[in-house]
Amino acid sequence: MKTIANGINPGQQPVGASRAGGALRTLPRSASGFWGDSSVAAGQLVRGGAPIDYLVFDYLAETTMAVLAGARLRKPEMGWATDFVEVAMRDVLADCVARRIRVVSNAGGVQPEACADALRALARAQGIDVRVAVVLGDDVSAQMPALNAAGVEDITTGERVPARALSANAYLGAQGIRAALAAGADVVVTGRCVDSAVTLGPLLHEFGWAADDWDRLAGGSLAGHIIECGCQATGGLHTDWQAIPDWPTIGYPIVEVAEDGSFALGKPPNTGGAVLRAAVAEQLLYEIGDPAAYLLPDVRCDFTQVRIEQVDAQTVRVSGARGGPPPTGYKVSATVLDGWRCAGAMVIVGREAPAKARRTAEAILARTRSLFQARGLADYTATYVEVLGTESIYGPHARPGAADAREVLMRVVVDHADRKALELFAREIAPAGTSWSPGTTAPGSMAGRPPVVPLIKPFAFVLPREAVAVRVRLEGDELPLAAAPALPAPTAVPPVPPPEAVALP
Repeated sequence: MKTIANGINPGQQPVGASRAGGALRTLPRSASGFWGDSSVAAGQLVRGGAPIDYLVFDYLAETTMAVLAGARLRKPEMGWATDFVEVAMRDVLADCVARRIRVVSNAGGVQPEACADALRALARAQGIDVRVAVVLGDDVSAQMPALNAAGVEDITTGERVPARALSANAYLGAQGIRAALAAGADVVVTGRCVDSAVTLGPLLHEFGWAADDWDRLAGGSLAGHIIECGCQATGGLHTDWQAIPDWPTIGYPIVEVAEDGSFALGKPPNTGGAVLRAAVAEQLLYEIGDPAAYLLPDVRCDFTQVRIEQVDAQTVRVSGARGGPPPTGYKVSATVLDGWRCAGAMVIVGREAPAKARRTAEAILARTRSLFQARGLADYTATYVEVLGTESIYGPHARPGAADAREVLMRVVVDHADRKALELFAREIAPAGTSWSPGTTAPGSMAGRPPVVPLIKPFAFVLPREAVAVRVRLEGDELPLAAAPALPAPTAVPPVPPPEAVALP
């Protein structure tokens, strides 16, 4: 049995793993749920008293990839999750090396080599000898012109994919991570992979599961899925939030994985949060679409027969995952620059605050449209006004009387093809504080002119496996990968709601 902290650990001891940080040992633990999760996670898992074999980090979401693509656009050496090196590893790298805890992270984003180089520099500065491997091959941006010419379409909108993209990354599986660990890597850095792969990879290595041992692969993937969002598995975002104690010290999840793919979930001792059957069940259903056919690069998962049992107050046992052959293609997420966005806000208080807020927003839009016309600029490509505090997000389902609030936040979001137009808009937000309705003021830290940021539009499509060349590099040496098992006829990717464009910070 293996334990992982926000990660996985095959064997009999605990291990931790996390979306932004985690640990893997005989009993796995989860240290983080996203890029931006709490900085206490890695230290809690590594120094929390229980031995771990692996610390795993899952940093990447679709929005994160868009942000990283924008960072690389501004500075070519960027494009990776800097918190991994500058916060998490700076804190625990020495402890990990001393305790022989191996680390797996997808913090490489769109620049995995740069992330690995930064980690090596940190290790040298701390006088630590560490072997870092990089999993490559997810970046398929060079293929975009040919894919566009071939008429490849977005899987949800049917729109032809762009010929040029800021980023285009296939969701890789766990086999590259497995190869890196087998070659002796202390730390494995990947680019885009599915969230659960950072947990499944160590389990494949530790248990020696065959690439077509579908039920075990499904069980290991489920272990990774449960802990990939950090504290969501230990009471975070739980429906019965009032029953979850000690939020400030909430414990990050640990999974103890057995050789058959079943696992027990817990958290470090003397931490807050709760280990609950209901919380694990909620996380099982998170972002999976069809629970009978959750498609991953390594396995098609069937979670409909999964058993979730409350063993005691500190342990939930999960078993019964079933698997089958995965799709014959990789899902790819691409991003393209789609104009510019600016969001301005003002606080408006007093009687009839919602009406004043709406009129203020209308006035800002009317004034700026006049400025655009005078300067020969086109109209906005999109506008959105919300009055927070009136249940505006609920639309027709808002409660009666919600519009009678006496303090609201007016928020105006605008898109435009020309950055100069939005710079004009940004200059016209603050004047509302002295020009129109009484009770108008800037919202604290949001005072001043709002920034104009790139607007990133996502695309998703499927690329045949043979078009994606997964490579593993350990300290400059290319490592061989085992041949993938033969797969049956293609499995269709189920439709998902189309993603929205993302504005970069």
